[in-house]
Amino acid sequence: MPQQVRIGTRASALALTQTGHVADALAALADLTVETVRVRTEGDRVRASLATLGGTGVFVTALRDALLDGRCDVAVHSLKDLPTGPADGLVIAAVPPRADARDALCARDGLTLATLPAGARVGTGSPRRAAQLRALRPDLDVVDIRGNVGTRLGRVRGLDPTTVADGPHVGPDAPHPGVATDAPRGDLDAVVLAAAGLGRLGRLDAVSEWFDPDVLAPAPGQGALAVEVRTGDASGDTPLADALRALDDAPTRRAVVAERAVLARLEAGCAAPIGAWGRLDDATGTLVLDAVVAAVDGSRVLRLAARGPAADDADADTLGRRLAEDLLAAGAADLAPLGEVR
Repeated sequence: MPQQVRIGTRASALALTQTGHVADALAALADLTVETVRVRTEGDRVRASLATLGGTGVFVTALRDALLDGRCDVAVHSLKDLPTGPADGLVIAAVPPRADARDALCARDGLTLATLPAGARVGTGSPRRAAQLRALRPDLDVVDIRGNVGTRLGRVRGLDPTTVADGPHVGPDAPHPGVATDAPRGDLDAVVLAAAGLGRLGRLDAVSEWFDPDVLAPAPGQGALAVEVRTGDASGDTPLADALRALDDAPTRRAVVAERAVLARLEAGCAAPIGAWGRLDDATGTLVLDAVVAAVDGSRVLRLAARGPAADDADADTLGRRLAEDLLAAGAADLAPLGEVR
């Protein structure tokens, strides 16, 4: 008989799509019967800013509780949402190949960051994006926003907000699936979103400009997924353990381990504008890591890079922490609110 596996997920369009990809991959890799279990998190219930709520961990706790109490066997997270500290009894058993790590501008009339008029209203819920946008274009009005992808796109004048599936905060009379009925409409000139999420939802048509990581540094773990299980389920010769080992992509895992090590050493909370981007150099086999710390108002930006061996996760963690030490020595603590363990 196939092993029965329940996969926990948030109910947003993006989370369901991501979880569906992982479920299909696991079922293709081993003799598994997969069931999806929807779990509502604090981040789905409350509409306040992430900084007010205490960080992106608000999307994770309920899923981890469901794992620990046996309501599900696997949880799929956007890796950038995971706190950097360990979770007792749980382990990230697989990091699938990463999607596009970049941020993307979705603007009215096909505008780019350079062609947005002075005073244009640009929405983002990320202090990291906001600080870097202010550094690049201090004349813009950067607006803090919340909501799923459809809701955010709907706030841009002239953009179709339609997404592929229903998400949280959606009433029965919503004019578009995945769009909150009480959200403002058409009040912004642009929003900045993760390219990976737009791609997974089939909404790359809304992108007017992709930001290279050396222009707008992505969040640590952006574009990657984390497949988390109870520690005991990650080992052995069960079909689930075999599938998780096959799903794990070593180059992606090493890159995100290094990125998250920067965040952990800086003790950066959700209000800290910090970006990091790691990737393996195919020619040399070394891990290349860039990191950015910015002042909240965008007045100063500190960017440093490092490279080193990547034989295992310990190497990647060491590289990330070394780069974080370099950032601290260069004055990172004077720029951003650090010391809030994430």
